[in-house]
Amino acid sequence: MPDVRILHNPRCGKSRGALELLNARGLQVEVVRYLDTPPDAADLRQIIAMLDEPAGALVRRDARFRGLGVEEASLADEASVIDLLVAHPRLLQRPVVIHDGRAVIARPPERVDELFGGP
Repeated sequence: MPDVRILHNPRCGKSRGALELLNARGLQVEVVRYLDTPPDAADLRQIIAMLDEPAGALVRRDARFRGLGVEEASLADEASVIDLLVAHPRLLQRPVVIHDGRAVIARPPERVDELFGGP
């Protein structure tokens, strides 16, 4: 059984960096390429419950986001965030690292250390 799960995009430098840090710790890592296997609403609900951040932190505010015309105020509502990410998985902030009932958005990648009590 893996020690850690990472929602990963191999084209993203931050995501690759977080994966390198996890591998350097000698952990068994379950790599989920979320663009190939997007999280469903239940997965997103679980991740949000494990974050120490509001649900809206999971949403990338990039050109794609702006192009959709999403109102920033709607990101305060967990259900709206989930609906948005199910419909547009590319908007998921990456990487998301999950360990022992906790999750972090590893931007910067060193945030993975928060899951293990430091470096």
